[in-house]
Amino acid sequence: MASAVSAGVKNGAHLPCRRCIAEPPHFDAAVALADYHAPLDTLALDLKFHARLATADEFACQLQAAFETTDAATPDVIAPVSLSHRRLKSRGYNQAWSIGKPLARRLGALADATLIERTRDTAPQAKLDLDTRRRNVGGAFRLLPNVCGQHVALVDDVMTSCATLDALAFMLKNAGARRVTNFVALRTPQD
Repeated sequence: MASAVSAGVKNGAHLPCRRCIAEPPHFDAAVALADYHAPLDTLALDLKFHARLATADEFACQLQAAFETTDAATPDVIAPVSLSHRRLKSRGYNQAWSIGKPLARRLGALADATLIERTRDTAPQAKLDLDTRRRNVGGAFRLLPNVCGQHVALVDDVMTSCATLDALAFMLKNAGARRVTNFVALRTPQD
């Protein structure tokens, strides 16, 4: 089921989680296919660490279908959460780009893997608490092309604390982006 960083659905409307109510994120919306739990977590892990790239195509297909149930306008540009040069070299691919490129094609949006550059290698977010995650990604990215007035979509495989996507949305909004929408395959359930 698609969600907008929701705790539940009431009368077809997505309800924001408590964290988003208490501290609204910088992004405008998030489309997630499902919560991160077994057996779906295995799909994301296989994509990220075992190059199961067919999974990325299926995630893109399902994200397109989920997005089409919203009334939001199509993004102007779709960009993946970038990896550090070291991590990209060791993995050989960016799993977010593997989802984002076919998603952009399906939505008829521009795909741009160079929109956001990771300027420093950061510790993996998975083992960090929320405050440490925010500090970890703060200042870790640089925006390359002009996004003034554009609807930018960010793509990632998993949204856990929203720290990375929120830091990127903050940067994009400060650069003049009109709207930021996240597309994630799976999300950690929030209360």
